[in-house]
Amino acid sequence: MGATESSHVVSSRDGEIRGYGHGDVVSWKGIPFAAPPLAEHRFRAPRPPEPWDGVRDGRTFGAMAPQGRDGPIPMDSSIPMDEDCLTLNVWAPTPDGISRPVMVWIHGGAYVLGSSAQRIYNGRNLSRLGEVVVVTVNYRVGALGWLDLSSFDTDGSVFETNLGLRDQIAALTWVRDCIAAFGGDPTNVTVFGESSGGASVTTLMTSPHAEGLFHKAIAQSSPATSVYGPERARTVAQRFLELVDLPAERAEELRTMPVERLVDAAEKLVYEVPEKVPGTLGFAPVVDGDVVPRYPVAAFQKGFSHDVPLIIGSNHDEASVFRLMKSPLMPVTSDTVSTMFEAIAVDHPDLSPARIADILSAYPDLPKSAGALALSRDAGFRMPSLWIAEAHCRRAPTFVYRFDHATPVLRAARIGAGHATELPYVFGNFGTFDRDPTFWLGGRKAAQQVSRRIQRRWVAFAWHGVPAALDGSKHWAPYDERRRTLVIDGRDALVEDPDRELREIWGEKVLGFS
Repeated sequence: MGATESSHVVSSRDGEIRGYGHGDVVSWKGIPFAAPPLAEHRFRAPRPPEPWDGVRDGRTFGAMAPQGRDGPIPMDSSIPMDEDCLTLNVWAPTPDGISRPVMVWIHGGAYVLGSSAQRIYNGRNLSRLGEVVVVTVNYRVGALGWLDLSSFDTDGSVFETNLGLRDQIAALTWVRDCIAAFGGDPTNVTVFGESSGGASVTTLMTSPHAEGLFHKAIAQSSPATSVYGPERARTVAQRFLELVDLPAERAEELRTMPVERLVDAAEKLVYEVPEKVPGTLGFAPVVDGDVVPRYPVAAFQKGFSHDVPLIIGSNHDEASVFRLMKSPLMPVTSDTVSTMFEAIAVDHPDLSPARIADILSAYPDLPKSAGALALSRDAGFRMPSLWIAEAHCRRAPTFVYRFDHATPVLRAARIGAGHATELPYVFGNFGTFDRDPTFWLGGRKAAQQVSRRIQRRWVAFAWHGVPAALDGSKHWAPYDERRRTLVIDGRDALVEDPDRELREIWGEKVLGFS
């Protein structure tokens, strides 16, 4: 061990684990929260982990879930990959007998990629600044986590639904049962996530299986309407079987098929599905009547969400980064946006053509890239967040933000406050990308100040349920009929109903795919 490193052994429910301290924060990495989902347990719900003998070493992260290395966002090649991936990581102030709030992070990645080992999610800075326990979670992605094969069940073979969501619930159950040994308070847990991680949060808020496992929630850029019904899920599953050359009656062979074949087929679907129907994803949660009993946004509107305090918001330029990606995860041209609305109209035969015309007319630049990006942003992120806020604020304290801050180089590149650009601000991890151009034209000092304010608000919310920056910053009022929204930029501003015109044109009836 280095001169500044200390060792801390914790006795957890499943065995002893050694963590390593640097300064006043200790980390324990690669802790199993479920048994490996291998062989006959592939495509099945997670099972409790097996206890271990001796002291488990917590120096390194566990393997990330199987996924393509060269997907829409290339993953760090140094992170190992394995189906034995259901682990989590804990950062906590050096144990001193004080019980602290717990913040459980669910990573994004369109349900097909990502890992808790990504450097941007390192919890050390957030734990140190906020005196909180930070937990980051792995879960199954792609076909192994989100393919609904339940229509191919037989008496001797059962395929369970929403496996990635079940993994997240298993991790939250581990937190409830085990986090006290690491200095965390199991009665004060905040779940937070971004993109598909943010949509996981909003879906968990409507899942009866997750009730009581967390007490506050933060949903960053949640594509909350990207949750589909069983018919669409069955179509995707049938196409998946075609891609791996299996007839439906031999679906059971998926359990023994080399994982590389499953990943290759999943990658094809990631591109194929949104190309065929822009605005949809190949893999996403499914309304199964069990883990996900209802479409989440509709569940919020009908009062079926867990009544926990919520922070929810989106970024000013969400869609900008998608025009730079190799994958058509979002429609970013006028043609694909038009195709998306044609498909939505087919899905909603009761939808008035006049309403669609009104929405499209709100984007006069639609024939141009800027108009298509704006409409895609609102359909995918901004309006789902506002629909949820409008409903949830009647049940529990709700705080809405819009992240507008962008460094000079991001503005020059026409990315602005694009999707996921708030992540380094939340974790305080700037410069964690291999080739990070964020500050080539300056702006580091301003970004660090914005980051500190965001971090203080997030950890104050975790401590007390009120996102106060505690440094004289703008008071963040709850969302109510005045629709006050915190606009986060070089200076925070509390603005009444900043997207009023768009909100009124879109209306309260949810537009999405069934």
